Amino acid sequence: MFTGIIQAVGKIETVEKLGDGYRLKIKAGGLDMSDVQLGDSIALQGACMTVVEMSPTHFSIDISAESLDKTTGLSEPGFVNLEKALRFNDRLGGHLVSGHVDGMGEVIVFEQVATLNKNDQGSWHLVIKAPLSLGKYLAYKGSIVVNGTSLTVNQIEDVEDGCLMHINLIPHTLENTTLQYLKAGASVNLEVDLIARYVERMLSSPKS
Repeated sequence: MFTGIIQAVGKIETVEKLGDGYRLKIKAGGLDMSDVQLGDSIALQGACMTVVEMSPTHFSIDISAESLDKTTGLSEPGFVNLEKALRFNDRLGGHLVSGHVDGMGEVIVFEQVATLNKNDQGSWHLVIKAPLSLGKYLAYKGSIVVNGTSLTVNQIEDVEDGCLMHINLIPHTLENTTLQYLKAGASVNLEVDLIARYVERMLSSPKS
């Protein structure tokens, strides 16, 4: 399990073909590797992966064709959000996150909100179109994971081919995650709220 609170921004440095997938070597950046062991789980852009090689500054993971098909941003060199698996005595600063990507969304709008003070950095307005199948799990003030980052939905709009969710990003979030590199048209990994999935299952299952 994870929290959606990004611990560091790393970088995929090499991508080597391995079977039907790839082996990725990732520079850990500011991620504390002192307590990481082989076999540990680390989320990359919101996708839970297993450490298969490591050093004080780097680690490697193997990613299958199935995982590549269900995610974005993990098939080529580039920056990635990193979070180590949650420990039982850790603070839950975001929300409960499984590290299993539910679908990919598309960035529709990513722009800075205008402020009266030109020296004020201000917040950013992010609009993502989620697949139609995920729309029922999205709610006003609900949680959503975007590229591994726990965020709050400020507004939702159901459209014919999906669901538009509006999110407000503060400068701190942008400075410390890969969300700063987003632009209109980009694909993002999405994970809906875990509790919402269970509620939907309970409501839809046949009564005994």
